[in-house]
Amino acid sequence: MGEGKTIREFFEQDHDRLDELFKTFQQSKRSDFLKAEESFKGFKLGLQRHIVWEEDLLFSLWEKKTGMSDSGPTPAMRNDHRQIGQQLEAISRKVTDQNPESDQEERALLELLGSHNRKEERALYPAIDQITSAEERETVFRNMQNIPEERYKLSC
Repeated sequence: MGEGKTIREFFEQDHDRLDELFKTFQQSKRSDFLKAEESFKGFKLGLQRHIVWEEDLLFSLWEKKTGMSDSGPTPAMRNDHRQIGQQLEAISRKVTDQNPESDQEERALLELLGSHNRKEERALYPAIDQITSAEERETVFRNMQNIPEERYKLSC
């Protein structure tokens, strides 16, 4: 999955992939709702999976290696994830209702994601790469493949 990659490289690429799915949703929601809906579903599941990977694997690794669980970046990141989840669900309800009027919710989500992703990409991911070995990172990537899809649907 992430063979030979750093945490930062892998997770930044996943951010980019998710960004493209969301852009496709936004660009097609008023002209091709089926395409928009498919893109949004892929984005939603992908984002939920990404959050599970972070919370179940990366954050616990960080906390174990640094001893920081009640302080440091991970409690704030988990809080961000809850807020992201709320906006994601608000958009999801509109998609389910085939209502393309989700611009306000999209702006709120993109604002949250922009700030959150910058913190991860500039600080947290590089810090995790710095304190972990290549073997530990490979274990994370391997463990990512073993999380059942049902778990993703429960995140946020």
